[in-house]
Amino acid sequence: MTMTEPLASATALVAEIRARRADLAEGGFRSDRDNADPADNFVVLSEVGAARLFVPAEYGGLWDGTVTGGWGDLIRAMAEVGAGDGPTCQNWGTTALVAREVFDSHAGLPEETRRELARRLLDEGLRLVASNAETGVNGKVTARPAEGGVILSGTKSFNTNSGGLGIANVGCVLEGTPGRHHVLVELKHPGVELHDDWDNMGQRGTRSQTITYHDVFVPDGWHYAASMPSPLFFGAALLLHASLMQGIGDGALDAMVGYVRTMKRGMLPQFATPAEDPLMMRRVGAQSSRLAASRALLFAAADRIETAAESEVAGTVVECFRAKVACVDASLEAAGEIHELAGARSTSNTYRLDRYWRSARTFASHDPTDTKNVYIGMYEVTGELPSPASIIRI
Repeated sequence: MTMTEPLASATALVAEIRARRADLAEGGFRSDRDNADPADNFVVLSEVGAARLFVPAEYGGLWDGTVTGGWGDLIRAMAEVGAGDGPTCQNWGTTALVAREVFDSHAGLPEETRRELARRLLDEGLRLVASNAETGVNGKVTARPAEGGVILSGTKSFNTNSGGLGIANVGCVLEGTPGRHHVLVELKHPGVELHDDWDNMGQRGTRSQTITYHDVFVPDGWHYAASMPSPLFFGAALLLHASLMQGIGDGALDAMVGYVRTMKRGMLPQFATPAEDPLMMRRVGAQSSRLAASRALLFAAADRIETAAESEVAGTVVECFRAKVACVDASLEAAGEIHELAGARSTSNTYRLDRYWRSARTFASHDPTDTKNVYIGMYEVTGELPSPASIIRI
């Protein structure tokens, strides 16, 4: 959808996304119920022009185009999207992350390709897929040179956002070339097989299915040699994970408070309403404070990425680890307490309030929180970190 009246600032855009959280929650309810791509939510995001946060300003976006630029705005927007719906947030954040990769000057994509990608992101709601995981499949995905391009073959086991049938940024080996390569593949290509095998407990709308590429021809100008991202980029990517968890937690609190307001009793039998019950108010207040603390750390870490000096890189990455730990803990706590506070009637599929815990628990399993605490502790004791590429799964 073409945006006819673009918002002038990223701050205004984040506020507009926040104003549509209830719409995103409704779309997320339907997507979870139907185990379907949350397409309706991407209509909402297109209506507010959300894609401008990951398109460089030279092409009509609100991002300055630098590796470390705009993370504060992007992470704040992610948290708002996630408070509406976790799967939508993971999908949208995947597009944001891949956009940062393909618009990076190190990718070396031709100007024509960059402009076409920007146009489709802004005007057509193009969605991007990070097609990298090969766990559980046989062999590496490989591209071989051909006249005018490359031919891609192989299987990727985890492809978040592929339900939108956009473009996959496929990590692969290019025959005859050292290092890693990326190939941009249209998922509507007849040689692309979508396995439709994503049926997980939570984050159902991410459609993170297996994809097989059957000798897919991709023309020159739509593939590039991968470069090693900076440590700050790894930290920033970790904050995308953290903002998703923060958003799910904030959404769980919204849902819990909304339900509690309809209740005609307190937890303690001597109180007629929740507002009169100090135990219920204490629980709500504790969750609100915990989420506010993790949110503040998340936003502070995102802002720090934009201004970190070379001597501050390690400390900034550690701050991203801390934010991830705090957001995971706060989100799981908030999502896991809904039914204890709201009671047995709230477990009805009429409300699907369990989707917050299912989504939080599913994504929190992506990489163990204990490992983050190990690296934080290592930094506290030694002042050093291993290479982020060796310890962070993106």
